[in-house]
Amino acid sequence: MQIEGAAVLVTGGSRGLGAALGHELARRGGRVVLAARGLRELRAVAGAIRAEGGEAHALEADLGSKDAIYPLVGAASALVGPLDIVVHNAATVGHLPLRSLADTACEDFGRVLEVNLLGPFRLTQAVAGQMALRGHGLVLAISSDAAVNAYPGWGAYGVSKAALDHLIRTWQVELGASGVRFLTVEPADMDTRMYAEALPEAERSSLARPAEIASRLADLIAGGEPPDARVRVAPGGVAA
Repeated sequence: MQIEGAAVLVTGGSRGLGAALGHELARRGGRVVLAARGLRELRAVAGAIRAEGGEAHALEADLGSKDAIYPLVGAASALVGPLDIVVHNAATVGHLPLRSLADTACEDFGRVLEVNLLGPFRLTQAVAGQMALRGHGLVLAISSDAAVNAYPGWGAYGVSKAALDHLIRTWQVELGASGVRFLTVEPADMDTRMYAEALPEAERSSLARPAEIASRLADLIAGGEPPDARVRVAPGGVAA
């Protein structure tokens, strides 16, 4: 899909992969809107993108709140026009330090599902119809290897990402013929604040940098049809 001139919304855009992807897509000519809860961080990222010559806007929104979705889409569309690309990047791992499922409170589990699953569902529902009417668009969701592999302490997060994968596959089956692409991407483990907070004692020197993954994601967005509806992105390239 052509990035230059595209209206782009990236959730979780205040740091990590979201911020890096905002920089990369704006560098390639995208008209970028970044959304997250931390407005101060968002404004700093958007300001840095504009300083590089790109177009970027910051919108404060809690993607886990049902009431935030339609106002976010309306505000983003007012800034950059009807959305061509939506990246579901906002996510939470839940309670820190990580807990086993037996020790996970229902409220903590519910919050993970609200942000990681229901947020993308609601946001996709808000934009997919208009994309389908225009005959083009891309909805890209950031998944995780925890969606296919079970790890102690990552139960709520893993369940939410597994469900997100299936949600996006279902959107593809239902609306793919309209010209809208739906894709989930499993990035390599990255050196982000979320990773450090979840695994504070882990060795991080070998982790991928968000900017590296963002560059590969932008290549994937700009390229042709992916080999599958779910792909893995690492600094070395893209694999089904």
